[in-house]
Amino acid sequence: MNLLEIDDLGIEIRQNGLTTRLLDAVSLHIAAGETVALVGESGSGKSLTARAVLGLLPRHAKTSGSINLVGTQVLGAPTAKLRDLRRTRAAMVFQDPRSSINPVRTLGAHLIEPMMQVPGANRAALEAQAVKLLGAMGLTNPEARMKQYPHELSGGMLQRVMIAGALMNDPELLICDESTTALDVTTQAAVMELLATAVAERGMGMLFITHDLALAASIADRTYVLRNGQLQETGDTRQVFTAPTSEYTKQLVASTPSMRGVPSAGALSLDTPQEHELVLKVENVFKTYHPHGQPAVKALQDVSISIPAGGGLAIVGESGSGKSTLGRIVAGLEEQDTGDMVVSGGPINQGSAKERRLKRASRVQMVFQDPYQSLDSRLTPAKALERVLKLHYKLDAKAMKQRITELLESVGLQEKHANLFPRKLSGGQRQRVAIAKAMALNPRLLVLDEATSALDVSVQAQVLELVNKLRRENGVAVLFISHDLGIVGEICDELVVVQSGTIVESGPTGQVLNSPQHDYTKKLLASVPRPRWEAQREPAANNSH
Repeated sequence: MNLLEIDDLGIEIRQNGLTTRLLDAVSLHIAAGETVALVGESGSGKSLTARAVLGLLPRHAKTSGSINLVGTQVLGAPTAKLRDLRRTRAAMVFQDPRSSINPVRTLGAHLIEPMMQVPGANRAALEAQAVKLLGAMGLTNPEARMKQYPHELSGGMLQRVMIAGALMNDPELLICDESTTALDVTTQAAVMELLATAVAERGMGMLFITHDLALAASIADRTYVLRNGQLQETGDTRQVFTAPTSEYTKQLVASTPSMRGVPSAGALSLDTPQEHELVLKVENVFKTYHPHGQPAVKALQDVSISIPAGGGLAIVGESGSGKSTLGRIVAGLEEQDTGDMVVSGGPINQGSAKERRLKRASRVQMVFQDPYQSLDSRLTPAKALERVLKLHYKLDAKAMKQRITELLESVGLQEKHANLFPRKLSGGQRQRVAIAKAMALNPRLLVLDEATSALDVSVQAQVLELVNKLRRENGVAVLFISHDLGIVGEICDELVVVQSGTIVESGPTGQVLNSPQHDYTKKLLASVPRPRWEAQREPAANNSH
């Protein structure tokens, strides 16, 4: 008997007199000890399916079909029955641990209090269980962790706490909804190992929801591909990813950098007269933070980099390595303690405040990770671009409209997108608008700080191609900050690996990725998700020598 049986699940929501069908005849099943991946892009219905399993749909949702969870029919079940299921039979780990935990309560309270609602619960036994689980999650000194608050832990550590919380009720089914998306590559690898171990040791089933096909391939026995609320393909994970039958699955696989392998050379080499003209030169930069009441944090130590016109340099490393600090210094948003920096022929942090602002704007622009937060929700793309252009140029109405149209077209957006508010745009379209804003003043250098990490794989591929187009056609230099080693080979000629504020390895991208010299680089590469069938084949190959 399967732990979970979903048959012909349909979900409709009626708002403002309009009915929208969000899921259409979705069927899947999960057996004990089995991991099933549900993959697809944003808006495909993945998270909605997961919420339906636990009875967490909006009240005005209309459902059809059936969901049988460990012998209980979920659709139409009383609230008390659903609450009992979530306490004792199934659990869910969400994407963002900080939005899923009360910031003013200790970790111990988060782990124990929900289970105290179960009749016959014993606090001392629950505390002992929580400490044991925190230790099993790889957290040091778990007894002390019980008294800590969420803000005292990194994102990766906090996600481990959330997994421990999900395992407190010894669930038969665990649902993970994009639960490793925001983690750096080594933390992600550690969390994935913890999840796989929990499934193997406890014999539970797991529904693993992700837009990252490489992650799904690294952990799932079977895979379902979802698009616009409809299943496109199902089957054994290896078969789905190596011999896909639907055109949509083929597109997803082709758009996933880490499933295409690491290139033997840099992604793009521009043979132009500008190639040796340096747009960015950073020499011997140091940066130290002095948090109140805590030891000093050496964010950057003797860092030197350079990028020619049209060149692309990637900075990779784990969270806290100093990547974003370097990016913010280059963009003029922070100042280094010591060291020199020249952008497009001169310093950008000298002169009056107005002069510094104008230098920064015309020479370097930055695109941030989250397109949902980098745009003003009250401004359409046209108005947002108009506001930027008015600050720096004197254009009449006709010239202004023409320039806005040119900018939107340069990032692959049409005139119909110009007057839509951000909430009406997809994540990829929002990020294109953010890039258009950054390019409005024709900067010589573009800093991309995890600018593709929150995007679906197909949208990610489109944004990467757009950036490469700007390099080819405009000679724009790119500083690309990322924790995703699969992406950097797509966009950058040179690669710098940063650990604890220090550059530990650098060189041509293909050379560093294919022949790493430093142990830290090797560790990062070893943490990149690989299909299970490849990972299982490697030990056998190694043992044969």
